Amino acid sequence: MTAFALALILAAAVIHASWNFFLKRSGGGTAFVWLFAALSALVYAPVAAAVLWWVKPQFGWEHYGLMAISAVLHTGYYLLLDRGYRSGDLSIVYPLARGTGPLITVLCAILLLGEQPGPVAVGGALLVGAGAFLLTGDPRKLRESGNYHAVGFALLTGCMIAAYTITDKIAVAAWLIPPLVQDWASNVGRVVLMAPMAFKVRNEFGPTWRRAKKEIIAVAVLCPLSYILVLTAMVFTPVSYVAPAREVSILVGALMGAHFLKEGDVKRRLFAASAIVAGIVCLAAG
Repeated sequence: MTAFALALILAAAVIHASWNFFLKRSGGGTAFVWLFAALSALVYAPVAAAVLWWVKPQFGWEHYGLMAISAVLHTGYYLLLDRGYRSGDLSIVYPLARGTGPLITVLCAILLLGEQPGPVAVGGALLVGAGAFLLTGDPRKLRESGNYHAVGFALLTGCMIAAYTITDKIAVAAWLIPPLVQDWASNVGRVVLMAPMAFKVRNEFGPTWRRAKKEIIAVAVLCPLSYILVLTAMVFTPVSYVAPAREVSILVGALMGAHFLKEGDVKRRLFAASAIVAGIVCLAAG
């Protein structure tokens, strides 16, 4: 992995953990998810138009198909993530979701895309995953803490992460869809797919905006930015390296949950985070 790719991924990790913190703090809900998606589509529309004008890509049905698949997968991801945060702690849901995703992604990259990461990189991926699961603590205490159902949503979210990561890797690397355009198209698709759900809760738009306006704006701007950086790295970097490396965000998310949301158990989470950092070093070296 090049230094430039690693820099993109680390920057994306900090931004990603930040927008997840804002989502958790906001209280979430269908209205919140649709509002930030709609605002994101609006804010990034001029930039997407500029990229299309500059690059002038020639799109066929395969390109539009990849955009549509990505939109469906991202819709499932955001809805499951939101349900997870409404069911449990940030420091439980975030590490599990982010730790499950890269392990599945690396396996799919090897089996489906023919990528062959070296043994050091594979070891790094395993360290990242192990550190993520260690962050969640004793599984027997999950039910007592009220996080039992959150674990299920987190694991399903991890599956969505793996699915959309592989799809988007193919889109930007094999079919040469500009990363910003791929993300923006997926975002617009999510707005359309969620429109029936949003219509049912339209009475919540006003109260949600007044309650969490700052969080909606923050997520709308930061969420696409973090993934655009990742997609850019995936253009010239194997996905089996990118997917685990971006999970350094687990460290940032765990610290945010412990410090700002007072979720506690900082020592264990820092120890687990050290395993993630070691995994990142292995990925960079491998």
